[in-house]
Amino acid sequence: MPLKYFLPLYLFAYFCAAFFWRSFVVWKRTGVNPIVFKGSDDAHDFIGRIFTLLFALIVGVVLVYSFWSSLYIYLMPIEWLEYSWLRLTGIVLLLSSLVWTVIAQAQMGESWRIGIDQSHRTNLVQSGVFSLSRNPIFLGMMLTLFGLFLVIPNALTLLTLGLGVLLIQIQVRLEEEFLARTHGEEYILYRRRVRRWI
Repeated sequence: MPLKYFLPLYLFAYFCAAFFWRSFVVWKRTGVNPIVFKGSDDAHDFIGRIFTLLFALIVGVVLVYSFWSSLYIYLMPIEWLEYSWLRLTGIVLLLSSLVWTVIAQAQMGESWRIGIDQSHRTNLVQSGVFSLSRNPIFLGMMLTLFGLFLVIPNALTLLTLGLGVLLIQIQVRLEEEFLARTHGEEYILYRRRVRRWI
């Protein structure tokens, strides 16, 4: 399948599987909206707004690459990275990270949230891929951003990779502080046993 079709289809599948479907399942099972970013001016919600802009930028880059190829030159392609083996590596990363993320979300069950939910206490998931990484979903997101950069290396995919990794590093630390307050010794022992990433 040509990349110009694969990438939009991949993004659609990623957003549906990684965000909308799991959020819908949790909402139907619990009645709780798992998307907990609000409109406040605190650091947590500010990061949520930047994440939204980041996702919009990614969609824009893919749409330009796929449907307005004459404009792609303005995204400043990094031509010395345009090797078929790097592109193939990126595709493998994209597909692997999607599968990894979906598995991690399924293993979170009803504890799945987008953001920090201070209103509803959730279980601390420690089994499955969470026994390998404390943040497997964020790890999957970073692999997705890196894979996209390898598939279409340009200034904006490099920007989304750098900004995405920075935002994820901040968000993870906010969540770790929250989990330590919420779960206390249980989380501290888990943190000692399992690495942040892998």
